[in-house]
Amino acid sequence: MRFVTSADLKAWISRGGELAILDAREEGEFGHGHLFWAVPCPLSKKELRARALLPRRATRVVCVDGGEGHAAKLAEYLTSIGYADVHVLKGGTPAWKAAGHVVFTGVHVPSKAFGEWVEHHYGTESVDPPELQAMVDSGRPMVILDSRPMDEYVKMTIPGAVNVPGGELAYRIGDLVPDAETTIVVNCAGRTRSIMGAESLRRAGVPNRIVALRNGTMGWELAGFTVERGQTRSYAPGTPKSAGLALQRATAFAAENGVKLISRAAAEAMLADDSRTTYALDVRAAEEYAAGHIPGFRHAPGGQLVQATDQWIAVRGARVILADDDTVRARMSAAWLRQMGGWEVYVVQDTLKGALATGPWKPEAPEVKLAPAITSQALAAETGVTVVDLTRSIDFRAGHIPGSVWAVRGRIPKTDGPVVVTAPDPMVAHLAAAEVPGARVLEGGVAAWKAAGLPVAADRQTPPDEACVDWYLRPYDRNSGVEAAMHAYLSWEIDLVHEVERDGDSRFGAW
Repeated sequence: MRFVTSADLKAWISRGGELAILDAREEGEFGHGHLFWAVPCPLSKKELRARALLPRRATRVVCVDGGEGHAAKLAEYLTSIGYADVHVLKGGTPAWKAAGHVVFTGVHVPSKAFGEWVEHHYGTESVDPPELQAMVDSGRPMVILDSRPMDEYVKMTIPGAVNVPGGELAYRIGDLVPDAETTIVVNCAGRTRSIMGAESLRRAGVPNRIVALRNGTMGWELAGFTVERGQTRSYAPGTPKSAGLALQRATAFAAENGVKLISRAAAEAMLADDSRTTYALDVRAAEEYAAGHIPGFRHAPGGQLVQATDQWIAVRGARVILADDDTVRARMSAAWLRQMGGWEVYVVQDTLKGALATGPWKPEAPEVKLAPAITSQALAAETGVTVVDLTRSIDFRAGHIPGSVWAVRGRIPKTDGPVVVTAPDPMVAHLAAAEVPGARVLEGGVAAWKAAGLPVAADRQTPPDEACVDWYLRPYDRNSGVEAAMHAYLSWEIDLVHEVERDGDSRFGAW
């Protein structure tokens, strides 16, 4: 096994070229302290994430942890499946910090920091919650657009806000807000997706007054206002009537930022070229992607891609190819990725010409072997069975099979008697069942259990906050101290600009 010192890794980062830093801890552990460009690849999901994060086997990879030994296990796995240039950071994150380098808390840090940089760089206008309420009360023409994915919007939103995820804003704004006299307010839960959504519209040349809601739904509640819950207001599906105008605007923004246009044939040639790491990502909505996409392209909705690049892109110095149906959303996302720096970014011009693949993206995971399965009805009739649920800890709290045990794969507690494993992703369930002698997998998971009309239990206290190692708890996820956590989160986002300057490894705006 090859080790690299903190000093040498810092030099590799500064030197440029292809480099991936993978953190082998669970996301909750990762969020408590990690390197700026580190990307989560937890041991519990390594078979499902590693190949997608590292498309090229010759890429230089450094595995990191908090000193627990997880990095060495991840490095051994990567080497076993053919990666040739794998290293372990000696001493892990504690050694990095001891060497005087910055350790960052939170998740999606590069993207969050970039959002704060955008606000400083462009002077994005924002309004406080009381000012927004006064605008609403005045009756002036305005619209509030929530730029988060629908699953977050449903949980809470500003009263009257319409859900338009960030990658869709510039594409659909002409239909949503045809009158230039209408004020546009963009919000999210905190800060950066509000900033990025508002600034995307400004950079696209939308003539309206456009503002971000300062501190989002957190700031709204901290100011004493009430959010709406359970809403599903959204944009009309399909191609907007104003798509032509959106293309003109996106074309100008992409050109300003040096985005390169390529044919589908050129994109496919890049994917076949093993001399460089190439990511191929389709930035449309999930249903559009599933209806037909270029084979080999992974789904990465544009707004989430820009604000959570570490979910899809791990290698600095790689090529990134974006696609949609008419290039609007791809051009907007590509322009922002260019400003983040560190990648060559391309947009496919003729995506839908030629054969298309359908359905959701599935990871390559030859390690998955099917374990024996059991139906929900059969499980309900058995006694003495321990059900181990590998869902996210916050989802387990919301609803699980009565008496089941929450766990993370690789850390399943030993139990007496038969074990049935369930997980939202059946691949995870089968991987885990293979590690527990005699274990079976619940066919269809908890969703099938619910569909069969069988009872579920909910308990917000289980697992407790401190046990949620798999998920970095947002303020809304916590059982106590929510208001203090909101204040801390907002302060953390604001301070990221200064921490990034101190770290010195970002290249924002330096394309």
